Amino acid sequence: MPRQQVEEPFKINQKITAREVRLVGDNVEQGVYPTDQARKMAQDQNLDLVEISPTATPPVCRVIDYSKFKYEQKKKTRELKAKQTKVVLKEIRFGPNTDEHDFAFKVKHAQEFLREGAKIKSYVHFVGRSIVFKERGEILLLKFAQALEDLAKVEQLPKLEGKRMFLYLAPKAAVVAKAAAASSAKPAAPADAKPKAPKPAEPKADATDKTSDAAPASAEAAE
Repeated sequence: MPRQQVEEPFKINQKITAREVRLVGDNVEQGVYPTDQARKMAQDQNLDLVEISPTATPPVCRVIDYSKFKYEQKKKTRELKAKQTKVVLKEIRFGPNTDEHDFAFKVKHAQEFLREGAKIKSYVHFVGRSIVFKERGEILLLKFAQALEDLAKVEQLPKLEGKRMFLYLAPKAAVVAKAAAASSAKPAAPADAKPKAPKPAEPKADATDKTSDAAPASAEAAE
């Protein structure tokens, strides 16, 4: 089968159908010209006449290298995607019989995650007959949310799904803003800086992280 031609996002040269166009740019004398004359001005510079604003009256065109122009447009699109806020989701796991020491330890880690701007998916995992203690799991998750109420808002209240009960938390707007400001203000390390000695390993908090390009939204179990 013959390959289908990809439609260009901009009209160029002979594809511009308006009778006259407005030229803008540094390499031409700006003004309104008959389209044929504008094409001739582009040809004289070995460039293309590109319609950049077709809805204007008359349409606005530039005399540029179209291939280079498309490359710059793609580059800008990539840069915008790279600057999009990434949503980080941290998971914290509990058992229905989590003791106070372990609970406090996980609250501390959750506070760190929230201050970094991450969301939290916490859950109680019921093994075997421990599912009969689902009320205990709900109380535990609500207690967890209450311990973090200064930093987080609840996106989804405790909900049982299979053998796990989930609670979703998101950092409050002020916390997110502070995390973003701290990240942008962090100075780059000097080239001759000596590497710091590694810190001794700390006990893990049963937490994992997941990153996506989607913008923050209401709780989604798929996060």
